[in-house]
Amino acid sequence: MGYVDYEVPSELVPQIMEMLSVAKDGGKIKKGINETTKSIERKTAQFVVVAGDVSPEEIVIHIPMLCKEKGIPYAFLPTKKDLGSSVGVDVGTSAVAVENAGGATEKLQDILKKLPKQEAKK
Repeated sequence: MGYVDYEVPSELVPQIMEMLSVAKDGGKIKKGINETTKSIERKTAQFVVVAGDVSPEEIVIHIPMLCKEKGIPYAFLPTKKDLGSSVGVDVGTSAVAVENAGGATEKLQDILKKLPKQEAKK
């Protein structure tokens, strides 16, 4: 996909899913493209996760660019189903913003250290 601008290390995928699951219970997350976009624009997002199988990709292509512009770390999960199930919804979701990781704050910090560095395009 054109919007997936880096490969998330495979060992981080289950860690990201687990962190999202904990954050949904004890923290604050925003689900869906519109909520995620608002969270990024308001700079309330600490971390953003986008599904890697969104079609048409035009609906999420702005999210990685917006994250870079605002300095918010982001990652990709392979499928919308993975992303949806990790935040407790029965259907797939295209994007999730973590505004407060709650009990998963330490796990989030650990994940952020392991992600490739994301630089804003000049």
